[in-house]
Amino acid sequence: MTLKDSWEAVRQAADENRHELVLTGTSVSKLIEKSGLDENLFDLHNLNYLCITQTCLQIIPDEIEKLTNLTTLVLHSNQIATLPDTIGKLIKIKLLDCSRNKLTSLPQALDNFPQLSTMNFGSNLLRSIPSQSANIKLNILDLSNNRLETFPDVCYAELVHLSEIYVNGNRITEIPAAISQLQVLKVLNIADNLISVVPGELADCGKLKEINLKDNKLTDKRLLKLVNQCRSKQVLDYVKLHCPKCQSSAEVGRSKKGKKNQKLSESENANKVDNLTHKLRILKVADSTPVIKVTDSVKSIRPYIAACIVRNMNFTEASFKRFIQLQTKLHDGICDRRNAATIATHDFKLIPSGDLTYTAMRPAELQIRPLMRNNTCTAEALFQQLQTEADNLRKEKKRNVYSGIHKYLYMLEGKPLFPCFLDSSQRVISLPPITNSDVTKMSSSTETMFVEVTSGISYTVCRKVLDEFLKELVTLDFINISEQEDTKYNNLIVEQIKVVDTEGNLKLVYPSRVDLNLDEHSITVLREQQMT
Repeated sequence: MTLKDSWEAVRQAADENRHELVLTGTSVSKLIEKSGLDENLFDLHNLNYLCITQTCLQIIPDEIEKLTNLTTLVLHSNQIATLPDTIGKLIKIKLLDCSRNKLTSLPQALDNFPQLSTMNFGSNLLRSIPSQSANIKLNILDLSNNRLETFPDVCYAELVHLSEIYVNGNRITEIPAAISQLQVLKVLNIADNLISVVPGELADCGKLKEINLKDNKLTDKRLLKLVNQCRSKQVLDYVKLHCPKCQSSAEVGRSKKGKKNQKLSESENANKVDNLTHKLRILKVADSTPVIKVTDSVKSIRPYIAACIVRNMNFTEASFKRFIQLQTKLHDGICDRRNAATIATHDFKLIPSGDLTYTAMRPAELQIRPLMRNNTCTAEALFQQLQTEADNLRKEKKRNVYSGIHKYLYMLEGKPLFPCFLDSSQRVISLPPITNSDVTKMSSSTETMFVEVTSGISYTVCRKVLDEFLKELVTLDFINISEQEDTKYNNLIVEQIKVVDTEGNLKLVYPSRVDLNLDEHSITVLREQQMT
């Protein structure tokens, strides 16, 4: 079909280079019934808003993937029965509304929309949806009036924006204990389901203000009466005082695939482990473990950070060189030359006890003693010095490109604030993505390591980089042999680190139960009982 034969609305959008297109009602429905969607619609590459509603539309063509600039896709009140996998290519989507259709399932591709804020699949025929653990900007989730039998897989601390969940009018039998992970949840509508017991963990959702449990099969008659007669505050107060918390961690231990992890102690796990594997032992957060506090000032610069403590290290001079080479390899590979993420490692004994801070400061005010340098300077002075060094080296080598850390300067150039990581005495110990501080530098004598990964993209990127780092670490010869059960296989000990905002709200814990799935790499991960 040529453009001159297109629908009038599509032709006008093309001629005027519009960013919005609305197709709705009987006239559009007749056009769709005659020949399907106008194929020229998918050549409108500048569209960021597409609305097709109240039509007989049944199929979304694979060509939807061409509309890569869409931020809003509204497809409610049609007859849509399936969505194509290619919808996963629309990574800029912020609002997706496919409510009031005939969807019975959703493509797995809906599990990775980094910008998605609002997802509405209300009034369909869905029995399940893909895990939303990677959709870290998800704010509103509407799955009301479907056929769900289990609560959607959204109970992750990483979902720090998820404030409203509507799953009323389904067949859900349980509220998972892991709902306590949703620390910004404000509205939960789970009315008209098959809930019999409310877990005490629901009261741990500190921001929850509106809860609707009406028309469920609650066995607690006093709670049932409160639900039908009282406001949310009285219901939540009752849940806090009278509803027991789950004794089993099966629900809290739900993985990204929705499967339940069995609650096993370290010793019980060990009995089931094949001895012919490397072992990576996860220690849960202890009272003495430092917490990372993230301030608002770093949000617009490089907002994401994850970290852990690695114990039981034993370097030689030769293996320490290999360790440095490993970081370089990861920076060039999975970190995409530090564009996706930056790894920083510290000798843990050189970090004073107490909580840590991830923030951003003005370059002229930020003081750091850079790695392999003797004097403390401002970040502004360091940047200028590195820029001068880079220009001199480029002229000397007669090249058009920078080398070493100089090639990363562009990431901070022109920024009003620089990201930085502070110890408990407010001393800067790293300046990502450029350099660490010399005061906490690693050496061949380091036995306990603190590793942080920062990113401007997402927490998911931080976790993937740390997963790869630890996977490489456990298979290399950096481990204290005196602590080994088998000198052929390594035994790495990793301690969780918690990241919170300035109000103490949990952002993430690494490594959590969904991290380090390394079975296929002949690495057995042994976990202490996870945090709830």
